[in-house]
Amino acid sequence: MPITARTVEYTTAEGLTLQSYLCLPQQPESGLAGVLVAPEWWGLSGHAKRAAERLAEQGYAAMAMDLYGGARLTDDAAQANEWMSAALADPATLVGRTRLGLQALAAQPEVDGSRIGAIGFCFGGRVVLDMARRGEDLKAVASFHGILATPEPARKGSVKGELLIEHAGLDSMVPMEAVEAFRQEMDHAQARYHIDVFPHAKHGFTNPQATRNGEKNGVDLAYNEADAEAAWQNMLGLLERAL
Repeated sequence: MPITARTVEYTTAEGLTLQSYLCLPQQPESGLAGVLVAPEWWGLSGHAKRAAERLAEQGYAAMAMDLYGGARLTDDAAQANEWMSAALADPATLVGRTRLGLQALAAQPEVDGSRIGAIGFCFGGRVVLDMARRGEDLKAVASFHGILATPEPARKGSVKGELLIEHAGLDSMVPMEAVEAFRQEMDHAQARYHIDVFPHAKHGFTNPQATRNGEKNGVDLAYNEADAEAAWQNMLGLLERAL
């Protein structure tokens, strides 16, 4: 399906302008289901934008969120870590930025604000899972090789939508112990969730740039095309059910 794209700008209370990337079917009807896309720690990457484009091809209104301001992007791990750490330093920072993103997507004329989900990659996986933990009105949330630990675990009944975890079995940054801890957290919260583990995949396995980024930065990352496609199809199944 042909698509169209535009930049959606909104400004935080501190005056930071966020420039997110919205993709829509080329001839959109009103009442489209919306999907937020939270990128990896690198910033508003081609990977996140391509995910939004692919979702638009499936008939969704999808917006890759700018979490750092000015649509910043790097392939340097030290810089990415600096930006991510700054965003995490005050818990209110990401709460505000993601809530603005959710409001901006819901306010688009093509979007049905009552049917919104979110997906995220690595750091972005934590971002969208934390949105679900806080009780944001998301019908579906999918995390791809996401960070599963959080300083604010979900409370009983707080998670409104269905969660999907696409996890890499060889992820050296998010070990299987973290998966088990997440499972216990979600059971305690009485959340609806499903976890898929890809036994031969590493952290970053959905990103075609992961292997190069890993080699450049000395980080244990690798792209796995087959597992990336399987995880994507699992996510589409969730969105079809929930949205």
